[in-house]
Amino acid sequence: MAAFKTLDDVDVAGKRVLVRVDLNVPMDGDRVTDDTRLRAIEPTLRELAQKGARTILLAHFGRPKGKRDESQSLKVVVPALEKTLMQDVQFADDCVGEAAEAAVAKLAPGDVLLLENTRFHAGEEKNEPDFAASIAKLGDIYVNDAFSAAHRAHASTEGVARLLPSYAGRAMQAELEALAKALSSPERPVVAVVGGAKVSTKLDLLGNLVSKVDYLVIGGGMANTFLAAHGVDVGKSLCEKDLVGTALEIEQKAKAAGCTIVLPSDGRLAKEFKANAENRVAPVTEVGADEMILDVGPKASAEVGEVFAKAKTLVWNGPFGAFEIEPFDAGTNAAAQKAAELTEAGKLLSVAGGGDTVAALNHAGVADKFSYVSTAGGAFLEWLEGKELPGVAALSRG
Repeated sequence: MAAFKTLDDVDVAGKRVLVRVDLNVPMDGDRVTDDTRLRAIEPTLRELAQKGARTILLAHFGRPKGKRDESQSLKVVVPALEKTLMQDVQFADDCVGEAAEAAVAKLAPGDVLLLENTRFHAGEEKNEPDFAASIAKLGDIYVNDAFSAAHRAHASTEGVARLLPSYAGRAMQAELEALAKALSSPERPVVAVVGGAKVSTKLDLLGNLVSKVDYLVIGGGMANTFLAAHGVDVGKSLCEKDLVGTALEIEQKAKAAGCTIVLPSDGRLAKEFKANAENRVAPVTEVGADEMILDVGPKASAEVGEVFAKAKTLVWNGPFGAFEIEPFDAGTNAAAQKAAELTEAGKLLSVAGGGDTVAALNHAGVADKFSYVSTAGGAFLEWLEGKELPGVAALSRG
């Protein structure tokens, strides 16, 4: 991973600091229902305020498609942001032009200003140089603290970073350091867990991981496609039969790279997809024509635990089964708890990410026990796929 500068490399006192943050938080009316992303940026914003910076926040909210849409104004986030930061947050009703310039001009050292939704302008998603320049003129330096938006080459994530001295915020720094430890220069053996419904959505991911990890544990619906590739009849289970050839190709690539693929040996089967449906545990080779595999079974869970116990590094994306409904959450819960136990014992570096994964680890009650849990969905996945993230690449050039 290319080198990037952090807040340790700059004196921000009295400077106008443009900070790209992720405020795309879930709302219920005017109320923020999950403040995870606000808490993630708190260390950067508090540090800047304490060091006397004039902090100017850039963020998008929703998908207004390049036009002003009051229903997607960032103004609603201000009270929750003030509560998190424990200080007043000023608001400008545009992110460029007179309104923004006037609001910036009034800032005193230690103040925080939130600019209106960058996506109210078509130039944001198109990364138009003129639009990026009109944002850049509001600041002296640029800090990106939004890894979750780093996979998009937008004006506020990439364009501005080319125009001002650029640095990683503390949340971005923590994310990049955790990811570098997990895959760029990991302690071996490395285990990757890839779960979720479909192989088709994770082809790039699987292709990249088999050349980087020692064990690839496949769970969720996608495991059924691999089982079908071995001639296993998975009954009514979710399965992409048109991708069995692709599954075999991935296995061959893994074998050539010395990567062991781990598939479930048993499963928890049911005839209907609902909470507490009548179910049974059986080897994956004994699935009835009218049954679905909705979770891994206890034997498979134990085998995953054994693989984890051999590992020094774990990268996790995707659940093992239908973790949202009991009792089909047992496999994911058992694996998550085993990883957490090994992490707490200092035997494992565990890095997880992606929306379903975070929800599954929260459900298992262990998200805070992993070494690092990324709240970024698309950016985390693209990083795992080995793709360059424009927002990160722009920082390393800065």
